[in-house]
Amino acid sequence: MQNIVILAGNIGQDPETRTTQGGTSITHFTLATSRPRYSDGKVVRDENGYRVQDTEWHRITCFNGLGKTVQQYCEKGMKVLVRGRIHYTKWTDQQGNDRYGCEIIAETVDFLSRAKQTENNDGRQSDYDDEIPF
Repeated sequence: MQNIVILAGNIGQDPETRTTQGGTSITHFTLATSRPRYSDGKVVRDENGYRVQDTEWHRITCFNGLGKTVQQYCEKGMKVLVRGRIHYTKWTDQQGNDRYGCEIIAETVDFLSRAKQTENNDGRQSDYDDEIPF
């Protein structure tokens, strides 16, 4: 049996990176996925005829090199495809209550929309399409 998840959606916040005392880089971001809402086997539509969507928010965690790439090239609103595994955690809060969490540990993140631009060494914006010879 394997724990595999594949999600395609929009990044909900700019990625945030922190480094542990042991030197591991951890990058977090949220991912929104949507699906049509159904009732009695039919897609629910609003008063204007548009499909009503239900949105799920997922916490995504990337480590080391993958996290560095995500931090450097991803931003809020980008479309990405995340492949990874589901990870559940349990902890006790300061009041002694058991708390539970769920996150996706990313193994790959594929860009489905244009990555944010980065600056060249001379301070100019770089656009990767300029490097394509055709």
